[in-house]
Amino acid sequence: MGYYLSPHFLDRLAVHITKNFMDLPGLRVPLILGIHGRKGEGKSFQCELVFEQMGIEPVRMSAGELESPDAGDPVRLIRMRYREAAELIKVRGKMCVLLINDLDAGAGRMDQTTQYTVNTQLVNGTLMNIADNPTDVQLPGSYDTQPIHRVPILVTGNDFSTLYAPLVRDGRMEKFYWQPSDQDRLGIVQGIFEPDRLSRSVIEQLVNHFASQAIDFFGALRSRVYDEQVRDFIRSIGISKISTYLVNSPNRQVQIQPPTLTLDPLIALGEAMVGEQNRLQNSGLAQAYVSGAQAEPLLPSSPALQSEPNGFLQADVASHSNGDWPNSIADREIEHLFQQAMRQGHQLNLETATPREKAGNVWRSWSWPQAPRTVTDAMTGLQTCLHDHPRSYIKLIGYDPSTQTRTLEELIVRPQ
Repeated sequence: MGYYLSPHFLDRLAVHITKNFMDLPGLRVPLILGIHGRKGEGKSFQCELVFEQMGIEPVRMSAGELESPDAGDPVRLIRMRYREAAELIKVRGKMCVLLINDLDAGAGRMDQTTQYTVNTQLVNGTLMNIADNPTDVQLPGSYDTQPIHRVPILVTGNDFSTLYAPLVRDGRMEKFYWQPSDQDRLGIVQGIFEPDRLSRSVIEQLVNHFASQAIDFFGALRSRVYDEQVRDFIRSIGISKISTYLVNSPNRQVQIQPPTLTLDPLIALGEAMVGEQNRLQNSGLAQAYVSGAQAEPLLPSSPALQSEPNGFLQADVASHSNGDWPNSIADREIEHLFQQAMRQGHQLNLETATPREKAGNVWRSWSWPQAPRTVTDAMTGLQTCLHDHPRSYIKLIGYDPSTQTRTLEELIVRPQ
């Protein structure tokens, strides 16, 4: 497989790592590089390609190692891995880095319900201390006066705003937001499908058709292509014999003929995968089970909102784009949701997302011109939101200020 390494990604990592191995008088170089961005865009994999390109030996950690039943264990592990990387630099005579994947998942504060443990505080404090004193990193209970080698730290994640603010401040952490350009996406996907000998024009059409999907979508799509060949292999061996044949047969032979790929079947498989994504995002079963409500779709009563098979409301974007939404947009089902939330004393919020943002589950809060006190005020605010975001999804959020929890979450408008 012809892996594609983004020149921009290579440049940012190469400059940061090299600066940390140079002696630049009077220049304070941040020790940590935070690589953040949308899920599934290949941050960790691009890091591995950079390491291979530059001949770097990384020492790796994951978010799952940043918590433990025993207080202090994750901190001890971070210091041990850092000192291990410093020793590798000394012994191997080559660059080494400490790579911590998904830092925000292990040390971030996602919302008010996320438990903030002693280990979480210690992890943040330890990384801050290492960034401030990179050549004086001691293990708990011991002290070595001999300075160790400076080791650049790379951390990946999706949302670094969830981290402790002093950790991500300039001087300690340099931030790099990774969002592949169109050329990067095309190059990466072309590398994924290189063994299948797809033409560049087919790759371009495939990437453009699924423009809102992350990079990992195309790797999963290629995997789905082989499902039929695997089914044929299971039939040839027998469903009752496949377990023993693959696990406990010394003479096993697995021969799968690569299928011939064309654009239309790839798009059809991709659309099926997108449908599964939408079902996952829109099912809302957990919220229904917790609240005891019926997980039934909203039924619109106005021509401005049209029902879709998955039960959500679809806005007539064409009429809205001209700024002439009809008064009947005040659908009684939406009014009922507003009334129910207001009757319980809950606050109302609206969240918007473009199709690309929704694919990444990124929602932006929309600020009301003034806090709605009546259903009429709420519907007027909804009309304003529709005007501000003509081709976006809109989600209604009910919020209980006393318990700091969401009580309502309904997707009420989606574009055509």
